[in-house]
Amino acid sequence: MRIRQAGPDDASAVARVHVRSWQVAFAGLVPQHYLDAMDPSHEESRWKSRIAGTRWPSSGVLVAESEAGIVGFASFGPSEESSAIAEIGTLYAMPEVWGAGIGKQLMAAALTTLGQADYAQAVLWVLEGNERARRFYEAAGWRPDGTAVVDTTGGAALNKLRYGHPLG
Repeated sequence: MRIRQAGPDDASAVARVHVRSWQVAFAGLVPQHYLDAMDPSHEESRWKSRIAGTRWPSSGVLVAESEAGIVGFASFGPSEESSAIAEIGTLYAMPEVWGAGIGKQLMAAALTTLGQADYAQAVLWVLEGNERARRFYEAAGWRPDGTAVVDTTGGAALNKLRYGHPLG
């Protein structure tokens, strides 16, 4: 397994991982009609723009690559609330490789990179009902900080919790 910075040519593979992981991880949490309508070809241009807009090491996209190709990714940058705080916006892996340590490797690489960017703290958001993800983050040292918002992805009201992690 190799973790590396994503390039523009990786956008298609990142979009595939994004859609496939959402369709499995969020089944029963996000409305099924929304998940069914997700299409990697619709996500590719967004990922191409996001990768092109990287300001390494303060923002970027990392990919996990195996012999089978890209099987996971993480994206990060300054949080919307403060440019002094980093935010991990995404961390997804193909369901077929869940439990193989790819998420841990991506998280470690993202935190190392954010530490090099001189952020003192990182945050991320997780659906309250996503117990698997919450266990993963808590095992990696992330803690809920008491902040919650309601997300209306797919037309449903979904509670999201903010988790924090010190850097450095």
